[in-house]
Amino acid sequence: MSFKGKVDQGMIQALKAKDTIRVSALRMLKSGLHNREIDLKRELDEPEFLQLLSSMVKQRKDSIEQFEKGGRADLVEKEKAELAVIEEFLPSQLSEADLDAAIAEAVRESGAAGIRDMGKVMKVLMPRLTGRADGKMVGDKVKARLSA
Repeated sequence: MSFKGKVDQGMIQALKAKDTIRVSALRMLKSGLHNREIDLKRELDEPEFLQLLSSMVKQRKDSIEQFEKGGRADLVEKEKAELAVIEEFLPSQLSEADLDAAIAEAVRESGAAGIRDMGKVMKVLMPRLTGRADGKMVGDKVKARLSA
């Protein structure tokens, strides 16, 4: 089943279960998907869908952080619930060992010698890891690897 079909099926189940938070999150996901398709004037392929999901996850995490600073526990809970729904559509996350191996491979492929070559490494690495690892964490690990 396509990712669009999975979103639609999840929405139908959430509507039947009267799960308002899940319905809201899935509507937002479907809307984001639709808007991206309009921008591209074609259907999204799987890597683009994973990129969309990753950006939505990043937005939710940033919102959670800001709402916690502002003392808005109600909004924090709402964002966490939406985040959980979005993460259901992401593939399983890479383990630390797999991530380190992927970084080592990308460093070798790009011929990176130092921290100045971080952009080259990230350019090779991120298309492979989109949706499977947090970009900020990957960037931090690459920086640590190249600094050593």
